[in-house]
Amino acid sequence: MFDDGSDELLGGLWPFMKRILILFMPFWVFLICWTLGINLFISAIVAGASLSIIQVFEKMKLKRHLESK
Repeated sequence: MFDDGSDELLGGLWPFMKRILILFMPFWVFLICWTLGINLFISAIVAGASLSIIQVFEKMKLKRHLESK
C-alpha cells in the first residue's frame, strides 16, 4: 500500500470524511440547487462538479502537510 500521507490529515479523520463527502456532497449540492429553483440539468452539472472540490481540498491539505515536515 502506498503511503500518501492523507491518513494524517485532520487528525486521521480525513479518509472517513472523504468517503462520506464523496457519497453525500453531490446530493446535498443538487438539493440546494433544486430548492433554489435552478434548472435540473444545471443542478446536476453543479452537483457533479462538487466532487472536484473534495479532490482539490485534499491536494491542498497534503501539499501544506508535506511542506510542514
